Amino acid sequence: MSRLFSIKPGMTLKGREFRGLRGWAGKPIHPPLTDFPIVCYLLAAVFDVISYFAGDARVARDFFVSGTYVIIAGAIVSLGTALTGFWDWWKGMERQPSTGFPGEAKHTQVWRTANWHMAVMLTVTGIVITDIIVRLLQYHNGYANLSTMILSILAGGLVSYGATYGGSLVYDYQFNVEGLDGSTAWNETETDQLPGDKTHRR
Repeated sequence: MSRLFSIKPGMTLKGREFRGLRGWAGKPIHPPLTDFPIVCYLLAAVFDVISYFAGDARVARDFFVSGTYVIIAGAIVSLGTALTGFWDWWKGMERQPSTGFPGEAKHTQVWRTANWHMAVMLTVTGIVITDIIVRLLQYHNGYANLSTMILSILAGGLVSYGATYGGSLVYDYQFNVEGLDGSTAWNETETDQLPGDKTHRR
């Protein structure tokens, strides 16, 4: 009977190279951490729009309070996201040393893409911090005012924009992607390949 499921290889850490803050080969820490802040910032934007335009004071307050909790939670998780992302950029990107002459340093397209991704996400972080300060100063109002709503929309829009470049690093440039020897993920086989059975590419 043909096997229908492959469970152990995707869950095991044994045989995977540990890379510190970057995680393990084939199990990087940064990508899964990114999901939470992205969703939080988008939800905060939606909640603030509802709060701003709501005709009912109670509805406005409920969504404003929810948006405040959500954006703060996203900001807290984003600290780990930023740290692991920086470590990926610092330790996982190949660089060619500069010769000391202007314009002679050469860098890869993936490195430049990662730089833009990081610049956008740092901008988002600045907007989110400003958003949190503004909303806490105006928390007694009980609803999202125009400035809070605009900041939340900017954060939600920019985090989505920046995330597309993070996705590009994986799906276009295969950054942090660990190949299986012999492409066993796609070849017909009844044998599971475990991380320890292959040599990881850095």
